[in-house]
Amino acid sequence: MTMKTTKSGATERKATESPSRLIDARIEELGDWRGEMLSRLRSVIKEADPDIVEEWKWRGVPVWYHDGMICTGETYKSIVKMTFAKGAALKDPSRLFNSSLDGNTRRAIDFHEGQTIDEDALKALIRAAITLNTSKS
Repeated sequence: MTMKTTKSGATERKATESPSRLIDARIEELGDWRGEMLSRLRSVIKEADPDIVEEWKWRGVPVWYHDGMICTGETYKSIVKMTFAKGAALKDPSRLFNSSLDGNTRRAIDFHEGQTIDEDALKALIRAAITLNTSKS
């Protein structure tokens, strides 16, 4: 994997690398609970939809697609944020959404260190997002 370090110390990856490899590298680069959380969320996404397409956008954000954008996996200092592109249109009976609740389009789930993932509820939410996308395509 080819990476260079910028003046700020951040790493930049070549655009020629596959999105999956870039996501792998990001998980490894984090090297803490955030990398573990992002890796677990990625696994849940792939379990929910084996046909999901991974992309690498906006200088370092994993994005998952199926007939349109499903969600992103952003990492910050104290959270891993999973933002659903059309989250406001999804039913959330398990009340997973806990962030970006005021918008008309997106909804997000902020995961904190040590937090467990309700995998069944998250898979249901991912599948609902896919159903929404496929119903409009």
